[in-house]
Amino acid sequence: MSESSAEAVADVVASAAAASAAGAAGSWRRATGIAGAAIGVLAAGAAAGVAVERMTVGRGMRRKARLALDSAGPYGTLRGTPGKAYADDGTELYYEVDEAEPDPGPNVSPRRRRLFGRKAPAPVTVVFCHGYCLSQDSWHFQRAALRGVVRTVHWDQRSHGRSGRGVAQTRDRVPVTIDQLGRDLKAVLDAAVPEGPIVLVGHSMGGMTMMALAAQFPELIEERVVATALVGTSSGRLGEVNFGLPVAGVNAVRRILPGVLKALGQQAELVEKGRRATADLFAGIIKRYSFAGRDVDPAVERFAERMIESTPIDVVAEFYPAFTDHDKTEALACFRTMPVLVLAGVRDLVTPSEHSEAIADLLPEAELVLVPDAGHLVMLEHPEVVTDRLADLLTRAGAVPAGATVTGYGSTSSSARPR
Repeated sequence: MSESSAEAVADVVASAAAASAAGAAGSWRRATGIAGAAIGVLAAGAAAGVAVERMTVGRGMRRKARLALDSAGPYGTLRGTPGKAYADDGTELYYEVDEAEPDPGPNVSPRRRRLFGRKAPAPVTVVFCHGYCLSQDSWHFQRAALRGVVRTVHWDQRSHGRSGRGVAQTRDRVPVTIDQLGRDLKAVLDAAVPEGPIVLVGHSMGGMTMMALAAQFPELIEERVVATALVGTSSGRLGEVNFGLPVAGVNAVRRILPGVLKALGQQAELVEKGRRATADLFAGIIKRYSFAGRDVDPAVERFAERMIESTPIDVVAEFYPAFTDHDKTEALACFRTMPVLVLAGVRDLVTPSEHSEAIADLLPEAELVLVPDAGHLVMLEHPEVVTDRLADLLTRAGAVPAGATVTGYGSTSSSARPR
């Protein structure tokens, strides 16, 4: 994206803010179509940077394609046994549990053999924490691979997916904090995993949530967490991320973003109409900031788009300030005594891989995996890499037989080799 393009986006956002200040509803309707998409998606990990001609060329064809993908795409359809936990402010947190199947004896499924060999894994529970403006369904591929093999818990962060809107935010106007998300995770663990060893897996905001859990409940980490995976996340300094924008553009966006997000959140209904009206632009932005490769399955792209676009703009606005304040570098010390996987896409523009390298520097025993040609949603773009490294993490944690170690990007060894 050129410097002039970035400045143009900033100008549009500034115009939207001015319209809000003046209370001009007509101006809001004109401005929110672009500003709502550009800023809403920027906050969601998909900043501006797509050609405007996408809005006019082949729009009808793309609309039909979206409908076809929505009806045919299998992603996000996996469901487990539902449950509810309640946060300390009363927010209802939705989770699902996939139980492990009984020991199959000699009749081991190809999936289980590929991941862990012929022996049944030890009774651990793998808890998946999703990122900002996503849902538990973002772990679709990993969930499918581990389904029935180990016990897994998938939950939706407050105000995301099937969980309830944050009570403290809607009732008391209390800002969202990463610390609050850490306490939410504790509530889910108390309800869904009251006993037994735990493996924590978090992407982006989900990884930050795990760090907040460690900062507030270090004894839980020490006593029950046996392994951790931090995928495309950061322990702090997110205010320095430039989202691939030139200096002038990112400085302009940072200068006005807090006020604009607040204004957009107060005009949620109009902004949502604007986002729907600019669906083509929205899709291009999501693709740029979610994926890096050119050959991503269009159904996967649409799946990511549906998750992000389903997050209301007031939730986007509500959560965004928490990331600037996020600093859980000291909490990483809680993970030093266990196997840790730190994984990131090399071309991640949202939480750049340098942030994962910084985490790995503080956890010298961690396995650092940098995936070439991968963006922020690496678990959807290169699911086989993420799944295989998670299987290896479970092996290193002693949760599965050592002879079934997974090696390389997507390849397995000996008895774990796919047929």
